[in-house]
Amino acid sequence: MSVLKRVQQWATFARIWHVYDAAWQNPFQSAELLKKYLMGMYKPIYHPSNDCGDHVIVINSAEIALPGDEWKKRVYFHHTGYPGGATWTLAWDLHSKDPTMVPAVYNSMDGNLKRRYTMERLHIFPDSNVPKDLMANVSNQIRQIRPMPKRLDHYPEQQVKEFPKVIDYPKDYVVR
Repeated sequence: MSVLKRVQQWATFARIWHVYDAAWQNPFQSAELLKKYLMGMYKPIYHPSNDCGDHVIVINSAEIALPGDEWKKRVYFHHTGYPGGATWTLAWDLHSKDPTMVPAVYNSMDGNLKRRYTMERLHIFPDSNVPKDLMANVSNQIRQIRPMPKRLDHYPEQQVKEFPKVIDYPKDYVVR
């Protein structure tokens, strides 16, 4: 086997480390994207019974954005297995208790027999503080699904003043 083919084969079977910024991203759309990398679906050797997935580091999971009023209406069910052990938790309550818990990724792999072992390769952090030993492994960045909006106070003051105004309010204008 030539050296080139050996390197190509090694790259195909190696577990690559990816980083994904979840700030202002929809967790359901992100879950479908991350599933592709966690299960290795983008690799030419993928097969449902083959364990060829990669590691994914998700940063800023505390800043996810659910669409509409999903924070108030989405409910997660859990049962302990004992009589009377059923609980329903609202999405905002679940996220405020543990911002690293993103059930959408787990639920997107429904029917996968290796789901438990696949989820072990998902590393979620509530902010951008990731241990250096994990970041040393990262060799790829997964592009965000939608662009992150820029806040008005992050623009330079000169650029804000130069932006064309739709209306100029009078000096004595009062908002009621």
